[in-house]
Amino acid sequence: MISETNILTDTFNRKHTYLRLSLTEKCNLRCTYCMPEHGVPLTPKSNIMTADELFKIASIFVKHGVSKIRLTGGEPLVRKDFSEILERLSTLNTKLSITTNAVLVDRFIADFKRFGLYDINVSLDSLDADKFTFITRRNQFKAAYNNIILLLEQGFNVKMNVVLIKGFNDDEIIDFIQFTKHLPISIRFIEFMPFDGNNWNKEKLVTQAEILEQTHSHFGAEALISLPNEVNFTSRNYQIKGFKGTFGIISSVSNPFCDSCNRIRLTANGNIKNCLFSNQETNLLAAYRHGENIEPLISNLINKKHAVRAGMTDFETLNKPENHTNNRSMITIGG
Repeated sequence: MISETNILTDTFNRKHTYLRLSLTEKCNLRCTYCMPEHGVPLTPKSNIMTADELFKIASIFVKHGVSKIRLTGGEPLVRKDFSEILERLSTLNTKLSITTNAVLVDRFIADFKRFGLYDINVSLDSLDADKFTFITRRNQFKAAYNNIILLLEQGFNVKMNVVLIKGFNDDEIIDFIQFTKHLPISIRFIEFMPFDGNNWNKEKLVTQAEILEQTHSHFGAEALISLPNEVNFTSRNYQIKGFKGTFGIISSVSNPFCDSCNRIRLTANGNIKNCLFSNQETNLLAAYRHGENIEPLISNLINKKHAVRAGMTDFETLNKPENHTNNRSMITIGG
């Protein structure tokens, strides 16, 4: 019999209270760092969790201590029964949030408010329409940008995720920080991470040190305020003196935060992942459909979690392509 107090606690005493729940592998954009150019083979619909299965499996995680669920994709808003899923999850005693590319957000403002979803992360990797089209392979900049402004006007807590890639958008770091001058938004610079099919290499990495160097150079070191880290933080947060918003740096590659990790991921086809970098997965959906108790499966994978980045403790190991080709593309993980 597995104790309710330890099923989500790993061998390093990290308590996993944050479930990232992928609703779909589909997306209406084709971001280069997320999806290979040739696309990815999608899981047949019959092997994707139904709304009922999503709710029932999520309920098991909440029963054992999950207090926050983030809805991810692909793009979660392209799922036709999104509103039904949100309504059902809102009955759980947990905080709800979402990560979206914002293209369809205006259609769901009323649902977000009705079911208590106010924490919204939006992905926008360039403030330049042409560069946005290049990296997403879709001409949707205006829709995404206008919906971000709409969310702020409607009182939502908005964080903007920016994946930095050297030679592409690292020249926009100051522009993004300036975006926080008059708007109550949090910009989060995310290091380019290695996944199958995204042509990662360390030369494309923009590190925390480089971001802060640009910030100091432009605004002056005295203008930069270092904010307290949140519990189980992923982002090291800062603010420019006098600005309404803030910015943060998520340095999963160069400066990881694994010792306080409290996240677990459930893919749209019902596989649990204990680390974004790991290719180890356990299929909960198949077991659930066979009427099996999935709690031992959850506990087993949680206990296999490594101390740091799926066992890739140094940059040399991380830099080997063979360590990433067996992992999923980001589009099918859900971030």
